[in-house]
Amino acid sequence: MAEQTNTDLLINIAQDFYINQLTIADISTKYQVSRYKISKYLDEALAKNIVSITIRSPFARSQELEKQLSISYPSHRFYVLANTEKNSNDADRFYAFAAQNVQSLIEPLKIIGLSWGDTVYNVIERFKPTTKEQLIFTQFMGENGKYNSLAGSMRMVQKAANKYNSQYSTLNAPLYILNDQVRQLLALEPAIQPTLTTAHQMDLILTTLGTMESLESIPSWHDSLAALFPNIKVKQVVGLLYGRPFDQDGHFLIDSSADKTFGISIDDILKVPIRVAVVNNKFKSYAVAAALRGNFLTDVILDEPTATKILASNV
Repeated sequence: MAEQTNTDLLINIAQDFYINQLTIADISTKYQVSRYKISKYLDEALAKNIVSITIRSPFARSQELEKQLSISYPSHRFYVLANTEKNSNDADRFYAFAAQNVQSLIEPLKIIGLSWGDTVYNVIERFKPTTKEQLIFTQFMGENGKYNSLAGSMRMVQKAANKYNSQYSTLNAPLYILNDQVRQLLALEPAIQPTLTTAHQMDLILTTLGTMESLESIPSWHDSLAALFPNIKVKQVVGLLYGRPFDQDGHFLIDSSADKTFGISIDDILKVPIRVAVVNNKFKSYAVAAALRGNFLTDVILDEPTATKILASNV
């Protein structure tokens, strides 16, 4: 009988605390029991499974998909946002999930390189404001040519720096420069050289994957593709990363002698310790898989449909 009475007491106290949301002080007064004992009763209610606590995070990860991806692509880290019944394809939730993980990676670092695009913009938009005055966000390639877009590369570093109340460094030059001599001399200009020096010290790069179609949509490059990427057949290209096209086997299709990209070299980019891509588009799954084969990335943040398609493309 004493056990039954004790169980009833635990149930009543647990209901008052967890459901009725009374404070421990209020419960102590109600039952004429010390606050210390109320705390012990609440612990006991948990231990006896009278109370069961379930936390439903909006950013639950799909551990099974992450495990499968890690088996298929060793030495990479994956962050896969799990579907929910109500939000199987919620872009806002995905970008918030990506922002949370990117900010966690940024926390101990000093110099962050940013590319461009709507995906990167949306991730930065959801950064939680904080203050880290010594942090530097930098461009490591020239401006992509979307001068009338908020997702342009120069605006991206400014936006990220505002979120952190930190510093930023820009490259006042185009992404591609056809004339080799002009490209080489421009890198030595006093207004350019400090940013390139900073970019060579990057701890992390945040990017997404592009397509030839997205490049062709920019007037500056639309009519110059043959000069930018000589001897490349469009059908060979599965994606663009760091401004360079690559094939399905994970090979960049431009060697250093023909590279017209203004910024740090692809060899130097691949030396950056953390290279994070954010992708929530299953139509880019083949491009992501190829980038993983080439070890162009170290960390990939995905939604569940894209992760599933990547695994299917590896079969």
